[in-house]
Amino acid sequence: MSLSPVVRVLGAVVVSAVLLVGPSPGVVAAASATVHAAPVGPAQVGTGPYYLALGDSLSQGVQPDAAGRSVVTNQGYADDLWSRYHATSPNLRLAKLGCPGETTGTMQTGGVCSYPLGSQLAQAIDFLATHRVVLVTLDIGANNIDSCVSAAGLDQACVAAGFAAVRRDLPVILQALRQAAPQVTKVAMTYYDPFVAAALKGGAFTALAVQSEHLGAAFNQILAAQFIAHGFAVADVAGAFAPVNIPTMAILDLPVDLAFACAYTWMCAPSPVGPNIHATALGYSVIALAFGQKIG
Repeated sequence: MSLSPVVRVLGAVVVSAVLLVGPSPGVVAAASATVHAAPVGPAQVGTGPYYLALGDSLSQGVQPDAAGRSVVTNQGYADDLWSRYHATSPNLRLAKLGCPGETTGTMQTGGVCSYPLGSQLAQAIDFLATHRVVLVTLDIGANNIDSCVSAAGLDQACVAAGFAAVRRDLPVILQALRQAAPQVTKVAMTYYDPFVAAALKGGAFTALAVQSEHLGAAFNQILAAQFIAHGFAVADVAGAFAPVNIPTMAILDLPVDLAFACAYTWMCAPSPVGPNIHATALGYSVIALAFGQKIG
């Protein structure tokens, strides 16, 4: 993926983010905000074709509003992808079934968002059976472990439970989607690490940021292996947020991954907007680029 379009504006974004970040030590503890919006329901039956976006808050383009509430927007990666392909396929429709706060467990059983068929997975399978779908994207699993990271450090028991749940649940989800749409292009993503921004606080938070990076790398390995095993292409969002092809680049003397975390997420924004783990509009465009690499 060429990063030149976003690198040109990155400096200004990071300058604003770093200058605005407050001194509060609760950078990680305050990261997960409550989502105050329900997912967009199924699109109306029509000629299609459809792009079906599944997953958690990222699939719904969630960002903080001026009061710090995490709300669904039309500036997510699914919106960006739809705009890209709609330009050449004007009949393409977008259906966003994702659920903010969804885990691999609740995607199967429901309980976070309301669906006519009880769960996001059941609704997705029905949608695939009743609509002409040409593309499915998925992001799921982050909510299994996000709560394991706090200002107090990593909760190892929580991490172990989250990993176990993903290993148990994800194959069920992926296999169900694969059986429902064997010929449809399906792409799932790895996750970026918003908690690397804790390093801006220094001291013990630097160690927490390093721990979080190691956690993210291990988690993404599990996700990618399952995606590949079940016929999904893998969008390397983790790599897009911490690019290794510019290792000598320095922005405000910040490590590259930290600088990009400030630009691509709301973790460095001042209260009440931040810190917030969700992507910025710029970050969502980078996620869309990573998906686009695999879609073509």
